[in-house]
Amino acid sequence: METAIIKIGNSKGLRLSKTILEKYNIKDKVEMILEKEQIVLKPIDQPRKNWEKAFEEMRDNNDDRLLFDDVFEDENFEEWN
Repeated sequence: METAIIKIGNSKGLRLSKTILEKYNIKDKVEMILEKEQIVLKPIDQPRKNWEKAFEEMRDNNDDRLLFDDVFEDENFEEWN
């Protein structure tokens, strides 16, 4: 498919038709991949996709513990009153 590069303010851009946006489920953002003299646009469907599964795996592997204590031994709570 051939499409024109259009002027957008001081920049130039590529206009995607509603049909293409719907077919490839493109919402507000795309990932742009530059490779071998090509520009690939990839839809970003869910920025945090699969995070829940990753967190469950961390829990199962006991990898979800704090890296440091949330209260330090020498912390003085009196100064906050």
